[in-house]
Amino acid sequence: MNLTWTIGDVRVTRIVEMELSPAGKFLMDEATPEAIQSIPWLHPHFAEPDGRLKLSIHALVVETPTKRIVVDTCVGNDKDRGDGGWSRLQTSFLKDLTAAGFPPDSIDVVLCTHLHVDHVGWNTMLVNGAWVPTFPNARYLLGKAEFDYWKAEEGASDAQIFADSVQPVWDAGLVDLVAADHQVCPEVRLVPTPGHTIGHVSIGIASKGQQAIITGDFIHHPCQMAHTNWASHFDYDKVQSSATRERMFDAFARDGVLVIGTHFAGPTAGRVFREGPAFRFKV
Repeated sequence: MNLTWTIGDVRVTRIVEMELSPAGKFLMDEATPEAIQSIPWLHPHFAEPDGRLKLSIHALVVETPTKRIVVDTCVGNDKDRGDGGWSRLQTSFLKDLTAAGFPPDSIDVVLCTHLHVDHVGWNTMLVNGAWVPTFPNARYLLGKAEFDYWKAEEGASDAQIFADSVQPVWDAGLVDLVAADHQVCPEVRLVPTPGHTIGHVSIGIASKGQQAIITGDFIHHPCQMAHTNWASHFDYDKVQSSATRERMFDAFARDGVLVIGTHFAGPTAGRVFREGPAFRFKV
């Protein structure tokens, strides 16, 4: 189901590629079923009764008065991802994006919070055996530090992801490498949130006195508000990612920022509140 939020003159729409309920230890050793069940406010939206996490992989379309922006492009179809469940997908994501009123050629900007597999996939699509840009009229804004790191990892396991989902848009001349605090347009800017990857950013939105943030993966699941030190197995620097969560949640609680989680299951967005030494999420 598509969800929409309004922040001043900006509208944000969620387009889902897939939803899943994995065992929490897939992401974090500490997220055992018993630990998840002990956080009562996670239910019913963010956890199953048996303690499995509810997650979503989705893109977020940000409409400002001057720009139509896609944030994070999910996993994508047809891509060889080895033996995992995300290999050679055939989802209706692109059709759903178009049905929601956002045909690919109408997108002005693509933002990737980082360059992991589930954030770059629909940067490209397979046409006549070749990977071509899905959004031909867009500028793909990629953090320079993030791009440089993954570009150098040519022999790593993620090299195929870069080759089929990043390199083709670079070769097409559609990429702008930007700083981690880049201002995209008057209402939208990048916010440095390092730790999950070396150049990870979130997306800050401000309009008419209202604020929102699209998290990316500095947080994967709301349980990390109750335990900011629960770092994902996929974090590049677990100490830094935990410090980033603590810093960001403190600011969100103080300023009343609408938090739109990149992997949060529906209802996906809410606000952060202090609860003792940690935080909780209210939708």
